[in-house]
Amino acid sequence: MSGEPAGGRLRIEHGILVTLDDDDDVVIDGTVLVEGDRISYVGPDASAPPAAGEQVIDASDKAVLPGLVDLHYHTAIGKGWSDHLPLWEYLDSFWYPAIRALDDEAAYWAALASYAESIKCGVTTVNDMYRRLPALARAAEEIGIRAVLSNDIADPEHDLDTLEDTRAAHATAHLGANGRIEIAVGIEWLPLASEQLLRDSRRLADELGLKFHIHLNESMTEVENSLQRFGRRPTEVAYDCGVLGPDCVAAHCVWLSDREVGLMAETGTHISHNPISNAKLANGVARLPEMLAAGINVGLGHDAAESSNTRDLFQVMKLASVIHRAVRQDASLGQPGEILRMATLNGGRALGHETGRLAPGWKADVILVDLSGPMFVPLLSDHPEQLYSHLVFAANGSCVDTTIVDGEVVMAGRRLAHVDEERVYAKANEAFAEVLKRMVVPGAGAQR
Repeated sequence: MSGEPAGGRLRIEHGILVTLDDDDDVVIDGTVLVEGDRISYVGPDASAPPAAGEQVIDASDKAVLPGLVDLHYHTAIGKGWSDHLPLWEYLDSFWYPAIRALDDEAAYWAALASYAESIKCGVTTVNDMYRRLPALARAAEEIGIRAVLSNDIADPEHDLDTLEDTRAAHATAHLGANGRIEIAVGIEWLPLASEQLLRDSRRLADELGLKFHIHLNESMTEVENSLQRFGRRPTEVAYDCGVLGPDCVAAHCVWLSDREVGLMAETGTHISHNPISNAKLANGVARLPEMLAAGINVGLGHDAAESSNTRDLFQVMKLASVIHRAVRQDASLGQPGEILRMATLNGGRALGHETGRLAPGWKADVILVDLSGPMFVPLLSDHPEQLYSHLVFAANGSCVDTTIVDGEVVMAGRRLAHVDEERVYAKANEAFAEVLKRMVVPGAGAQR
């Protein structure tokens, strides 16, 4: 069955291994051995156990890295549509009408197209908040990606998802594809949610043992809305309702007060930093240095292709460094090793996964990056800091040659293993056209 681990042995040899272990070890002429869905050996070629009939991948002229984790993700059907608008107008005139017009078929093809682009950019895990989760789970299982899927829940008058949708998705899709697919509780954001909904959502997450995914403090409009409706800032409301905690990923968090930074740290809440989306939608620049100084675990997300026009987490990594250097006028910020960990290890930690590191016993979510192109010239093999710099500041997703999820090769030589790309993209285009026909744009709506 596609999407399940190969169950055999995989040998990746002759590569430059970027382990992201505690010592930042980089192994030249290294081998990674995979047994089933786990890594069994990481080290020099010369010390690797002898071949035992496994599939062999020659990683010569390639870097071998942990797979990237896109910590805040929306399957997207309309990339490049209405992107001239500020966020609140865009939501009212396109995003909400489009996702209300979704059917299972459109959601399935949109997800396949989204996940295909992510895999081709080295993303092995997505934390995807969208609608029609069984259709998304079907797409994730088929293409082979690791996916945490949450509904877009709001109060009933907003005609989005409900807690019953999450309960139903949990019953049919949770821990599908040999555990690669999980269902989580997702809240759209506070302007569309009451305090009672937040409390009920936390109760459901606790009852079913599910993770939590929520937008918080994305824009000043949201903060002002929260102060007007609740008399507190968004993160303060989420804290009072019990939403925050080590099972919660809070997306954006651009406008956190000092107290809210403290609440995130106190509760062990994880934050997804989404700098391209925040910049493109003119929402501002998050206080990343303060978050990190407070000990908050911060990962990276692209948000939605409609709000960033890319699912390329290499581009997100670059901006996550340079935007803070520019705003703070401080070149010591966003060092490549720190940023690379945000895109890998930190994202895996936020989702409770043993991913983001090349080490025995860890999940075999691995990517191979082709170092033969001009992005990586010059490159001295005995200067690993130069490789780190190229990965964060020079590379883009087109340099990813091979993507492995749960020990299974889902892309090799930039060709996806389980789906016909041309058909996926053609069907996604057709689905978008059908959604546009069904869309009903209201005269007014919530501001974000």
